[in-house]
Amino acid sequence: MPLRTHYISEVFKLNPGVRVRVAGWVHKIRDLGGIKFVILRDRSGIIQVVVKRDKTPEAYSVVEDLVEESVVTVEGVTVSDRRAPGGIEILASSIKVLNKSSKPLPLNFERDIDNLGRRLDWRFIDLRSKRVQLIFIVESEVANAIREYFRLNGFIEIFTSKIVAQATEGGANVFPLVYFGREAFLAQSPQLYKQLMMATGVDRVFEIGPVFRAEKHHTVRHLCEYHSVDYEMAFIKDYSEVMDVAEGLVRYIIEYLNSKMGAEIESVFGQLPVVPKDVPRITFREACRILKSKGRNVTENSDLTSTDEEILAEYVRREYDSDLFFITEYPWSIRPFYTMRKDSEPQYTYSFDLILRGLEVATGGQREHRYSILVEQIKEKGLNPESFKFYTEYFKYGMPPHGGAGFGLERLVMKILNLKNIREARLTPRDPERLHP
Repeated sequence: MPLRTHYISEVFKLNPGVRVRVAGWVHKIRDLGGIKFVILRDRSGIIQVVVKRDKTPEAYSVVEDLVEESVVTVEGVTVSDRRAPGGIEILASSIKVLNKSSKPLPLNFERDIDNLGRRLDWRFIDLRSKRVQLIFIVESEVANAIREYFRLNGFIEIFTSKIVAQATEGGANVFPLVYFGREAFLAQSPQLYKQLMMATGVDRVFEIGPVFRAEKHHTVRHLCEYHSVDYEMAFIKDYSEVMDVAEGLVRYIIEYLNSKMGAEIESVFGQLPVVPKDVPRITFREACRILKSKGRNVTENSDLTSTDEEILAEYVRREYDSDLFFITEYPWSIRPFYTMRKDSEPQYTYSFDLILRGLEVATGGQREHRYSILVEQIKEKGLNPESFKFYTEYFKYGMPPHGGAGFGLERLVMKILNLKNIREARLTPRDPERLHP
């Protein structure tokens, strides 16, 4: 017989009198003299196990020596009892200790929720918390929803290299490495590769993969390693089509989560974000005017701060009843070389940021697909076109108009669940100070 025949949640669906074997961690032990109650926990829930000295003395003696957080397997029969959690308990016939826990635990995973540093030091005990487990169950479902959405919309998934010869953005915030005697870098983004896919005829692609940025920021929203959700699409009329896809993706994720586990999420983390039928789209210049009216010192040639984005989010929530909005037409001075500029106002671009609950979760826009203009833009940004020749050469041979965007998966999860720190949404976060576990 296997160590487990049922997950705990499955036991509650059974009739009384069914023999089962469950396995998990000892959550609590209560001693009532000749009867001991063991609360057993697995990933699906908890159940009460009853051990009687006069019925099963061997199992009773095992429990006498048991400590909380030990790993055990329990065999017994289901019994209906309205006093038990969930109305069902297991009358144990045998208990086997698979691994006895040391005492005390280095982390109280139920109480130390505000001590994030210690929680991350002991991450794989921290993950015994149902709240923390739920974060990563949600993250898994978000990834499922993303893949489902893109496939339904004609995208294929690609897997690009994470060891590259050139820095995507021209050399800033990169992790260099030695590649068989040559200089190489960990990829900051699949940006150039997903654009090159547009020259192949496979004109709708997406990827969920790790990216690496040597961010020296010690903030609650930055990581040095995270998962980027990228997509690129060709034969677009303008960048509004790219925004339509981004908006549709977030709406699909929220609806997907709400249908699968909305009540559970709400009971632990509160309400899911509000995404209306028409998500507001405001230009960068409009955003600056709104911020100036609220006393912020902003200019049309510098990027918005996190505080600016939070103020705009409050404005949009109040005026449009939306937790999601776009900021469009960013200045060319703060956008990368591959961004297409506006024909009528070349100081601005066909680009956008997508803000969810006050945090930028995606950046995108239309790309420059005309070879000569692209090379000039590389020069204008102070970069050497020779360094990007592997990329620009393809633009000579039939590159269609295209655009795309990149989301931060952890940022999405952070804002969907209203977490205070992005490190909570990363299994083993990497920042300038943390390399373990």
